Amino acid sequence: MQTHFPLRLKGIIDILESGLVERRQSVRLCLLAALAGEHTLLIGPPGTAKSELARRLHTVFRDARYFERLLTRFSVPEELFGPLSIKALEEDRYERHTAGFLPDASIAFIDEVFKANSAILNALLTLLNEREFDNGAGRQRCPLISAIGATNEVPEDEVGDAFFDRFLVRLPIAAVSDDGFGALLDAGRSRDWAPPAPALTLDRGDLAAIAAQAAAVELPIEFVAVLAELRRHFASATIHVSDRRWVKIAWLLRMAAASEGRAAVCLWDLLLLPWLTAPDAARQAMVADWLAARLGVRAAFSPARLTRVVEAFEGQLEAEIRANDLDYDESGRLRFSSVELADEVGDAKGGASAPRMKYSRRRRYGDAHIGARLRQIDSLAERIAAYAEEITMRQADLAAFAKNSLWLNEGLTTRAAANLSATAAAIDELAARTQAARTGFVELPRLDLDDGKLPDPVDHESLDAA
Repeated sequence: MQTHFPLRLKGIIDILESGLVERRQSVRLCLLAALAGEHTLLIGPPGTAKSELARRLHTVFRDARYFERLLTRFSVPEELFGPLSIKALEEDRYERHTAGFLPDASIAFIDEVFKANSAILNALLTLLNEREFDNGAGRQRCPLISAIGATNEVPEDEVGDAFFDRFLVRLPIAAVSDDGFGALLDAGRSRDWAPPAPALTLDRGDLAAIAAQAAAVELPIEFVAVLAELRRHFASATIHVSDRRWVKIAWLLRMAAASEGRAAVCLWDLLLLPWLTAPDAARQAMVADWLAARLGVRAAFSPARLTRVVEAFEGQLEAEIRANDLDYDESGRLRFSSVELADEVGDAKGGASAPRMKYSRRRRYGDAHIGARLRQIDSLAERIAAYAEEITMRQADLAAFAKNSLWLNEGLTTRAAANLSATAAAIDELAARTQAARTGFVELPRLDLDDGKLPDPVDHESLDAA
């Protein structure tokens, strides 16, 4: 299964996407959420293929029962959970006939889900999270694999917030763009869509096997560190992510890795986070911006920080080039000179030819001083070169990962690649500036006899945290 499962998924995805314009990411994330046993909320106006996504998704799972319902303000529990059992009422039991209703479904689509009353939403909370339904005095186990909810907007109230948090994947769905409008009209000519062949569909055994593989997937230290950094960033970005959601996010990303045959999650899996963390399109864009700029670029070695370090060496070099010392002759007296100052003094009485004291001369440095400067700047140059090599490896890693990934968003991947390219160019420029500063230290005027004095190191931001 480990060898063939990614190919099966690729075939399933191709079929699900057939005839759907600009719904690539929606299809893939709905499927990934279902594999992880999580739920998806589609947020957008009517007529944007939300129900079509759900209807297609249920065909992926063998022998899966499908349930679909449009809710209104007047919807009653019987519409979702089934009618009351008359026989049970005669025996003083309050039970429902759930066959053919939501508690009996494997894949469910609930349209306008937030229009339900609190009684329905409270029952849905338990069903979505625990896969159980309170039926009379007992709890009924439900075979639900994944639920897809749809809404035009998300209300802001206590019950709504709790229910909203049950959907791990939140996908804003917009109308097809102007660029895709022609393809949309062309797709409308053919209304025949064939579901995946039985050989491609997934059964409970497949889901159990991939879940076992996902449980063994590792979370590398670097991955956890970036995730923790993003969590701290959320504290100042008005984005609340509950501890429960972080656990579910880690599980979904493990599932993404396992479904592609990987033994560990990758840094680039984090490009899925906008739809797993932020509640709306605006804040998802903020998360996407942070990820595109941050992934693959170590904060302690960012071009901005390295620029400040290189500038510290350039400033020190400029100061040492401009530095002057008092100029004494062999007897210890300040030197007199009429030559250097002749051009600066001009008068009709011959003042330019009068001898004058030359108070200073360009400072000269011993070999020990220059050697210390070179050792420090060579250390910086080595770190910059190593980081340039690391960025190059990141670029190759992202390119290979994007080529084989089933789930990555193309737009975010392209932005992350562009940021790595810009970082590589900035690092190359800083390496050249570092080499120019080194040449400047080599060419400082030297003492005839080394005085053995060592300078204080150039003061700059520490790169040890890198």
